[in-house]
Amino acid sequence: MAAAMGYQCVECGFAIRTLYVQYSPGNIRLMKCENCKSVADEYIECEFMIILIDLILHKPKAYRHLLFNVLNQKSAVIEGLLRNAIFGFILLDGYRCMLLNWQEGERRGSSSSIISLFWRYRKVFMACLVGNSLFLCVFLLATRILLNSSLTFSRFRDLLLVILVSSYFKIFLIAMMVWEFPLSVILIIDLFVVSSNTVALKVTTGSSTARCLGVCFSAHCVKLIATHALELPQIMWKNNFSG
Repeated sequence: MAAAMGYQCVECGFAIRTLYVQYSPGNIRLMKCENCKSVADEYIECEFMIILIDLILHKPKAYRHLLFNVLNQKSAVIEGLLRNAIFGFILLDGYRCMLLNWQEGERRGSSSSIISLFWRYRKVFMACLVGNSLFLCVFLLATRILLNSSLTFSRFRDLLLVILVSSYFKIFLIAMMVWEFPLSVILIIDLFVVSSNTVALKVTTGSSTARCLGVCFSAHCVKLIATHALELPQIMWKNNFSG
């Protein structure tokens, strides 16, 4: 990824040494790609909202800009970003599980006492941690099998960062704290996360879309099955105990 392979042309993915030449503060000249003769990274002069829109539209060149040209920083910066991304990913995924669990508890008429809520949400976060651990294991295994990718430590770190950063759609779960949405919105967000992970993995590895989709879809399916398998017995046991 960025830390290992340097900058890339966002149009063709060809490796380049530098993205621009700076003559003075605010006066730069964008470099052209030696392979396709296009501007190597036009997003350098674009505002953040334009980049975000292209990311939502799943444009590969926007992902190349983000993963190769923006995150191409020193190792210490990447490691700090990786820690924050892991924390944010688990926190948002835990909130997603809480929303689904809360609806299930309301439908079953479970108790809303403080002890009951503490028990329920503690188990939800435990199930979330186990589910994400299985997700990571399946993702790495499927990457090794389907993409024939070697898994050195640096490669493992790069692929993990790719998945975490490309799961930015989970941020839209925060809107559900303020406004009421049907829980089908969670399914839509999950589908966008899978598709975004697929595009990011394709851009990073250069593999086919079908293989990258197979890797991401299998990992997300295992996480979903494991999370619900761990949550369901706990909800049923708690409801029987309360009854």
